[in-house]
This record gives sequence, C-alpha cells and structure tokens, in this order.
Amino acid sequence: MVETLEIGITYYKEGKFEEALQVFDRLVSLEGPKADYLHYRARVQSRLGSLEQAISDFDALMELEPYNTTFISDRAVVLHLLKRNDEAMRAFDQALNLDPQNPYRYSSRAYFKDRIGDFQGAIEDYERAIALDPEDAVAQNNKGIIEEKLGHLGASRKSFSVADELTGHSPSESPEPKPEKADGPRASNLPFQLEQEEKSNNLSHFFTTLKQLFTDKETRNEFKTFILTKIKGS
Repeated sequence: MVETLEIGITYYKEGKFEEALQVFDRLVSLEGPKADYLHYRARVQSRLGSLEQAISDFDALMELEPYNTTFISDRAVVLHLLKRNDEAMRAFDQALNLDPQNPYRYSSRAYFKDRIGDFQGAIEDYERAIALDPEDAVAQNNKGIIEEKLGHLGASRKSFSVADELTGHSPSESPEPKPEKADGPRASNLPFQLEQEEKSNNLSHFFTTLKQLFTDKETRNEFKTFILTKIKGS
C-alpha cells in the first residue's frame, strides 16, 4: 500500500497512533519535513506520550511557518504538558496577537490560565471571547465554573443561566452550585463533548470545554482531536 498523508490522517482519527506514526515517519523520510507531515506527526507523538519528540517537530514547524497560529497554539499545548508554562503562555499570547479577532484564541488561553491557577485572568479572557462571540455557550459555562471556584456564586449562576439559555439545556432541580464536586452537573452536562473522552484522564479535560470557535469547521475538529491525548498527571 502506498503511504499518503490521507492514510496517516485516517489512522490518526481512528486512534491507530502507532500505525499513523509509521506513515508520517515514512513520508518525512521519503519527501522531507513538509509542514503537514510534521504537524500530524507531532500530534501523534503527543498522543503516544512522546512529548519531547512532539515539541521537536513543532519547533521545526516554527522554522517553516513562524506565523501559523494553529501550529503556535498546538505547540503551546505541548509546552504546557511539558510543564514549560512560561513558554506556553508566550505561545498563547503570540497566537492571540496574530489572530486577535478569533474568540478561540481567548478561550484557549483562558482555559490554560484556569489550569495554572490564574482564575481572574481566565475570567477576563473568557469575557473577551464572549464579547467577540456572544453565542459562545461553552465560554459562558467555563466562566461560570471559575466564578464558582472563586465563590462568586451570583455571577456563576448568571453565567450558567446564559449558557443554558444558549444551548436549550434544562438545569437540574438543585439551583445551588456545588463547587466541591469537580465532575458535577456543570462538567457532565457540557454542550460540547469530544470523541473518546476519558473522564479518568485529567488531560482529557484540557480544552474539552472549548466550543467550535475556529472559522473553519475541519480545523476546529482537527484541533479537538489533537488535544485528546493519553498523558496522565498533567
């Protein structure tokens, strides 16, 4: 069988990461480090836990296309998984500076800030994302979760109410937030679920609550698949 980019992508989407890696390794060997090959190989490597190899490919991508915001944002995720959070923040900032009217850039940085404990910064970024896309129910939901963490229960109820209205979701009969339950109703009734999500895997929650914010639907779906890695302890 002749190995092609499409075959590698099919393996990747099917979760056949070892097979996908062989395809992309072969393509790079035969045709050189083309951007598409490196990008998907980096994604596959991240799914296999080979984060150093993934970041090496992303660094090579930066040499090829230093202003590609998708590559920059994907690289930021891997930097975060490597606990290189200062570099990750700079990468998220760079992607946002290059693409300031894309609400996804604010939402992705907001979720990252939430993970590193910058709750106020996360709320501010979600508010910017919502200003750009007032119908973004997931940003509203995520903002409410952070407000709940901070004890701002009135604000969180308002955010949850807006998210529920946007999605047509009917909240449970219990109106009070339950901040002590990390996997409570707000987390389990998200209007957006990713394929193959594993609740036992902390990393599966990285960006799982991001709405489809890319202008291009296929690009959004590709990024959603990318961040569903199998790394634990992130």
